[in-house]
Amino acid sequence: MTNLTMTEAVDRAIRAHGEETYPHECCGALVGRDGHVTEIVALPNTTEEGPRRRFLVRASDYRMAESRAAELRGELLGFYHSHPDHPARPSQYDLDHAWPTFAYIIVAVATGESRDMTVWYLKEDRTSFEEGSLQHGENTHPDSAPAVHG
Repeated sequence: MTNLTMTEAVDRAIRAHGEETYPHECCGALVGRDGHVTEIVALPNTTEEGPRRRFLVRASDYRMAESRAAELRGELLGFYHSHPDHPARPSQYDLDHAWPTFAYIIVAVATGESRDMTVWYLKEDRTSFEEGSLQHGENTHPDSAPAVHG
């Protein structure tokens, strides 16, 4: 099982983003180092399939997230998105659009309030996800990116 750690501020920021965009899905990038998320980069939901049940990360959004991670001396660890009125479990759409090596956080938002938050990793054979362990704590890495909230 793969672990991902985040600060309480990052947890609150992801949940707030999901609540603000409800009933549509939110999406964003996870930035940090060594499996510890220190910042999120909120991304626009530009899907043409309807933002209520889908999200899309454009190539330009991906490049922007990588640039922001580099500015903070961090790296792109993965992505997060919300599931409005749906469990925090990956869908077939999520599986079809996932990239290997990234963490995928999903927060369930029910009637405008954030609920469960989970982290998933694409299996090596790309047939499904496996659930990881999502933990909270401060990053003690000396070169870690600062936590930025917004």
